[in-house]
Amino acid sequence: MRGPILGVPLSTNSSVDPTTAPTFTELGADPKIAEALAADGITHAFPIQQQCIPLALQGTDLIGQAKTGTGKTLGFGIPLLQRIAAPGTEAYAALPADAQGRPQALVVCPTRELGLQVATDIERAGRIMGIRVLAVYGGRAYEPQIDALKAGVDVIVGTPGRIIDLAGRRDLDLSHVRVLVLDEADEMLDMGFLPDVERIVAMLPTKRQTMLFSPTMPGQIVNLARRYMTNPLHLRAPDMGDENATVDAIEQHVWRVHPMDKVELLARILQADGRELAMIFTRTKRKAQRIYDELTERGFAVGAVHGDLGQGAREQALRAFRTGKVDVLVATDVAARGIDVDNVTHVVNYEGPDDEKTYLHRIGRTGRAGHSGTAVTFVDWEDIARWQMIDRALKLPFKDPIETYSTSEHVYTGLGIPAGTGGTLPKADRTRAGLSAEAVEDLGETGKKHRSADSGSDRRHKHGDRKHGDRPGDGKTKHKSSGKPEKAPAAARTESKPPAARVRRQRRRTRGGEATTPAPAETQD
Repeated sequence: MRGPILGVPLSTNSSVDPTTAPTFTELGADPKIAEALAADGITHAFPIQQQCIPLALQGTDLIGQAKTGTGKTLGFGIPLLQRIAAPGTEAYAALPADAQGRPQALVVCPTRELGLQVATDIERAGRIMGIRVLAVYGGRAYEPQIDALKAGVDVIVGTPGRIIDLAGRRDLDLSHVRVLVLDEADEMLDMGFLPDVERIVAMLPTKRQTMLFSPTMPGQIVNLARRYMTNPLHLRAPDMGDENATVDAIEQHVWRVHPMDKVELLARILQADGRELAMIFTRTKRKAQRIYDELTERGFAVGAVHGDLGQGAREQALRAFRTGKVDVLVATDVAARGIDVDNVTHVVNYEGPDDEKTYLHRIGRTGRAGHSGTAVTFVDWEDIARWQMIDRALKLPFKDPIETYSTSEHVYTGLGIPAGTGGTLPKADRTRAGLSAEAVEDLGETGKKHRSADSGSDRRHKHGDRKHGDRPGDGKTKHKSSGKPEKAPAAARTESKPPAARVRRQRRRTRGGEATTPAPAETQD
């Protein structure tokens, strides 16, 4: 696979009942795709996949609606892989010369994290077929992505901004795209990407298959579908229920917590029996970094994902979290979508979400693929009114959150925390390798200047012959013991013409088009 894709395993769907759920081969999937999925432990389809795959294989435009964690990616990924010409096949050889190596499918995602996850899933499902997948998104240098495009790419997965940038530079040719997928369309609407999506659609051939997937369907998304899709079929997972319904498998706790006691309470939650991986959500970048620092001091293996970190540091934290080197990830809502990691058993809303959609997206990081999970929400006194609006919208039974402290008995009994647990992780339990065990990849992030031989020679030319590593006194310039350069001799500073001889520059002025004789210039004192 080409491009910066994280090496992470696909989520297994072991919770699907093999006695009733059909296999991917029975749904019409190519045997090579089914073999690749089986190698990752995925053999039977989820409900949304059972509906989407047969229809999408026929080329039908689809609107897929299912809550997060139900397997939408393979629902559109498998048909996408089969509807493009794989390299080395007769269909690929039959393509026009200018179409070979150009993207045949495009998946648009609202966030980098979701784009990476989708690209990983599609690449692994199509690896036996030899499908080349490239993830394009901001925060990385253009050059590696451009080099991959020149070498040849079959599927592009990216964020709207970077797709438009690459297309505007004429490095990305979208004129041969056969399949377009808009993933998490409602999130793109919330983030203001709708005009960008419309610009991207205008670059594509009119004859194509379009699939749109979203947990919710606001009016603007429906209008978008009407404009750019041809007789689309609207599919909903059978257990979807109300569009704002929460995942039934998630055990939810909502507590009113004092801000000064939050970290102590959080540290105890992270020591609950049976906890595997945990995610902690905040509203602000500063708060996320503060929680990261606090938990690190208390002995937990923690990673952080927020906007103040470079893309390399964010991907370092995600890799460490996926591989288990850290078991706690602190994130802002930028990571609420797109992180599909097995064994996330606990989600903690350290700061309450802004609305019910954000709440669903956050807690949806656990209880995925049919597994169970636990979600705990801290509500500040000043956020009670906002929380009650979320509670009413989702029809939850937590209108008046119970007042809770780190010493409250229901914390220990409700979450299975051993009695006597404190706010610091015992040294005997500090078994994770930690974030430092995961190397930071040099991504050539935009804004970073890498020193080269040319730039070094320019610097040496600009600053004289002094080379890197010279000490004061080694070169031609003498320095005092204080480290400041000595003043040059007075004779060296004196110019050939004394200051009194300098004259101000004369300007010719015109009045009514006629030149006037300038007044004698005064000398400088």
